[in-house]
Amino acid sequence: MVENRRSRTRFEVFEVTGPSMVPTLLHGDRLVVRHGKAVRPGDVVVLRHPFQQDLLVVKRAVERRPGGWWVLGDNPYNETGDSTVYGTVPEELVLATAVLRLRPLPADQRSLRARLSWAASALRPLWADVSASSRLRAR
Repeated sequence: MVENRRSRTRFEVFEVTGPSMVPTLLHGDRLVVRHGKAVRPGDVVVLRHPFQQDLLVVKRAVERRPGGWWVLGDNPYNETGDSTVYGTVPEELVLATAVLRLRPLPADQRSLRARLSWAASALRPLWADVSASSRLRAR
């Protein structure tokens, strides 16, 4: 799930909360998302929850089905809401596609080596993961 930080640009920053997208995204990660980008199978997307539209969630778009997108979390051990609970998500509820993930600097990383290690892994692009889409579709 995500907390919204509103802006008027085509790009926006969200903070991830919860474990539904582990290992791809961790609680506290920041996402840079792009509005208006075409969704492809395997993309990580931000969407409005179909039953609670004031709640924004982050899931992987697995495949396009009649009525919208089938979305699932990457964490098979987390039973939070996804399309197995609420079915396909209409296109108009899919708000944005994630393009970058930024892991926050842990407070206990004070050494130069720890900070350099964090810097090397903190910023990652999020491309469509078709293999994840296929793996999740099989669940």
